[in-house]
Amino acid sequence: MKDFSKLEEKLGLEFKNKDLLTQAFVHRSYLNENPELNLRHNERLEFLGDAVLELVVTEYLYKRYPAKPEGELTTWRAALVNAKKLAQTAASLDFNDFLLLSHGEAKEKGKARQYILANTFEAFIGSLYLDLGYKSCYKFIEENLLVELAKIIEEKLFKDAKSRFQEEAQERVALTPVYKAQREWGPDHAKHFVIGVFLGEELIAEGEGSSKQEGEEEAAANALKIKGW
Repeated sequence: MKDFSKLEEKLGLEFKNKDLLTQAFVHRSYLNENPELNLRHNERLEFLGDAVLELVVTEYLYKRYPAKPEGELTTWRAALVNAKKLAQTAASLDFNDFLLLSHGEAKEKGKARQYILANTFEAFIGSLYLDLGYKSCYKFIEENLLVELAKIIEEKLFKDAKSRFQEEAQERVALTPVYKAQREWGPDHAKHFVIGVFLGEELIAEGEGSSKQEGEEEAAANALKIKGW
C-alpha cells in the first residue's frame, strides 16, 4: 500500500479520515487483484468531486469577473475542468505515484493514463469535500488549478486547437486549413484515425485519435506548435 502521508505532506493537508483519501486513488481494476482491500473504488467520489469542482470554478469566475457574459465564462470554465487540464494538474501534484491500479492498467500510458489521472483528481476533490469541507476544496482548487486561468486567457487556450489554427492561418497566410484522413485501421467499434492538416498543398502536421474529430484536434494542436503560432 502507498504511503499517503507523503501526499498529505506535499499538499499541506491532513485528512481526518485517511480511508477517504486512499479511496480517491483506488481504480476499479485494483480491486479485481486486491479483493481483500476494505475500500470501494473511487467512482462515486469522482461523481461528487466533479460537481464540487464545477461549483468552485463557477463561483470563482462569477465573483472574479462580474462584467463578463455567461458565454465567455462558460468557455473559460470548460478550459479549466477538461480531462487534459485536470490530468496535467494531477500529474504536477505527483498523483501518478499514488494511483492504485491493476498490473495491466499500471502499464497503460498516453490517453488512457490521462483519463485515469483526471478521474482521480475529481475523486480527490470529492474526498476532500467530504473530509475537510467546501472551504478547503475552494482553497485547494484556487491554488492548484485556477492559477492556470491567466495563461488560458492570455494564450486563448479556451478556444479549441482547430479554431485557433484556423484563425491564425487566415490572419497570417490567408489560407483556411483543410483536414484529410491519412490512414485508418481497426474494427468499426475501435477505429483509429491519422488525420493530416494542410495549408494549400502543404501537409503541416498529423494527429491521431479514435475518431476523425479527435485526430483533427490533435493535428491542429501539433500544427500550432510546428508553426510557432
